[in-house]
Amino acid sequence: MKKCQITIPAVTYAGKGSSQEIGGIIKREQAKAILIFADKGVRSFGLSKTIEDICQQTGNVKVIEDLTPEPAVSDIERVIDEVGDMQPDLIVGIGGGSVMDAAKLASITLGADYSLRDLLKDSSIAKKCAPTVMVPTTCGTGSEATCNAIVAIPEEETKKGIVNDCMIPDYVILDVDMIAKLPPKIIAATGVDALAHVVECFTSKKATPLSDTYAKEGAVKIFRNIRKAYNDANDMAAKSEMMLGAFYGGVAITGSGTTAVHALSYPLGGKYHIAHGVSNAILFAHVMEFNKDACASRLAELCDAVFPELAGKSQEEKADYIIGEIAGIVKDTNIPTSLKEFGVKPEDMDFLVEAGSQQTRLLVNNAKELSLDDIRSIYQKVM
Repeated sequence: MKKCQITIPAVTYAGKGSSQEIGGIIKREQAKAILIFADKGVRSFGLSKTIEDICQQTGNVKVIEDLTPEPAVSDIERVIDEVGDMQPDLIVGIGGGSVMDAAKLASITLGADYSLRDLLKDSSIAKKCAPTVMVPTTCGTGSEATCNAIVAIPEEETKKGIVNDCMIPDYVILDVDMIAKLPPKIIAATGVDALAHVVECFTSKKATPLSDTYAKEGAVKIFRNIRKAYNDANDMAAKSEMMLGAFYGGVAITGSGTTAVHALSYPLGGKYHIAHGVSNAILFAHVMEFNKDACASRLAELCDAVFPELAGKSQEEKADYIIGEIAGIVKDTNIPTSLKEFGVKPEDMDFLVEAGSQQTRLLVNNAKELSLDDIRSIYQKVM
């Protein structure tokens, strides 16, 4: 086995009602001042109430709720300013990827002698100022496990990841009650995002035996349950498996890394504000088809894990089956498959190709090198 490592959250709680564990976390950390990130939607549905009520017993709690979906640098800077002089002993993020990313960024910028823009230039300087607890309310971003936080760069019309292991959360709470009433549309978009995480990580050049363990098991859970969770609001078993699969995908990202699907999706979110999960879903099958001849054996291995009943098929047939399942899931969950629906025009192609090619942090992980013509061809398939 080649030398490798993986860093995961120190403590993870899972299962129905596990939000109650926040009390023990507060006691363990001896937290007297708690900063909570939870957007208005999460709070209006009462999803944060249990945790907020327990935190309020400390007598010093600040809640940040005016968070922007898929935030830009200026949005995060504004939120950090809102915190003021508070020096939290514990930072809690309750929500989707944007909320958890904001909480993670707060954990490395509050009271620091560097700015968020400094981190965009060099994220290695980051240091954690307070322990973090992440509580996802979707089943897909994986932010509760990763060392990444994504921000939009409006002036460049794209997104960029700030990456440092000190952003890996200290505690994670995977409470299926948090996604009990999640709309099918959000289950679809975040679920396919999670599926992209596990498939990309498993086929990444940086994949290791450790990241493979999480990526493979995450793939089993998501492939087998995403349609069930989408079609039946009462199938809590499927939703629970989706939540755990998404967490595994986040862990896999930390040990391996996503590839061209995410790289080419960033300009779609940055310029056209297409939801992250949707932009990944639009590109997902096309990128894997492009990659197939460079990672057919890996796709076949994934097929063996997820669909053991296909063991007698050839390597190419198994790879094709996985790619077909990806496209089928996107179709069956009614996610758009064309960029035209979002106002992307043929004359935007040069921008997309140039912006996509700049995502070198992720493109170097891809199983197959992409030329500018290759990137153009992939975008053309979804125009």
